[in-house]
Amino acid sequence: MKIHVLGSAAGGGFPQWNCNCRNCNDWREGATGAEARTQSSIAVSIDGENWLLVNASPDIRAQILATPALQPARAVRDSGIAAVLLMDSQIDHVTGLIMLRESSAPLSVYCTDRVREDLETGFPIFNILEHYSGVTPNRIDLQTRSFEPAELPGLRIHPVPLLSKAPPYSPHRADPQPGDNIGVLFEDIATGRTAFYAPGLGIIEDHLRPYMERADVLLVDGTCWREDEMAREVGGEKTAAEMGHRVQSGPGGMIEVLADFPDARRILIHINNTNPILNPDSDERRILDEAGLEVAYDGLGIEL
Repeated sequence: MKIHVLGSAAGGGFPQWNCNCRNCNDWREGATGAEARTQSSIAVSIDGENWLLVNASPDIRAQILATPALQPARAVRDSGIAAVLLMDSQIDHVTGLIMLRESSAPLSVYCTDRVREDLETGFPIFNILEHYSGVTPNRIDLQTRSFEPAELPGLRIHPVPLLSKAPPYSPHRADPQPGDNIGVLFEDIATGRTAFYAPGLGIIEDHLRPYMERADVLLVDGTCWREDEMAREVGGEKTAAEMGHRVQSGPGGMIEVLADFPDARRILIHINNTNPILNPDSDERRILDEAGLEVAYDGLGIEL
């Protein structure tokens, strides 16, 4: 199984277009070794030719241009993207579908009923795409333990619900339910090798641990270093937890959580522009290195 990190930043990317926090300012002035990052998305493949796009970032065009495997190669108009899987209906995970509107065939999109409802009502991308490429929705049933997408033979997908709210525009924003946000365990059927992907992992519920224990690679939420990071850096009012994310530092933080899975390759993704771990020379990055944790970057390739 091959995994390619297309984008490793949280919503807004890094540097964020309207942000002058320390990280963004240092990057613009060339005063840091931090790399620019686009908004989070990965691609997964078994054969290296047919790829599952996991979340469709607003930066998808640039991400495709940086990834030869996703570019046209078999026909005049074509793509290595065989299907799309959406883990939620957040703007930074679905807006890229509009960029794919010129597809010569309807986009095969896997999502839960809750996500589909959002994308047909509050943010009706599916309806818009009916005037262009069209969409073939494929239902992710959380009562079913796993499924195998027809477009990617050899890949088995195990979806698991995460505790999270729907986006602000969602008709059911105030009524969170399973299916608003999911994590996914990807399995190579031939080898049994697995990767767990959850960029929006805020609360580690008991039902998630068996999937995380089984994973050879953990790609999980790296949004914020500390709970009050937004207030400290940009004057924001919400804590990391209120935004649905688990911080890395402190008691119960992601560093402590991931210590329970020492045999897995552990990688943080969906990194906010305010997070000091973006700077490879920071004390926070040194702490991660000592804990055996990696920080995802655009273009990172993983083979299992």
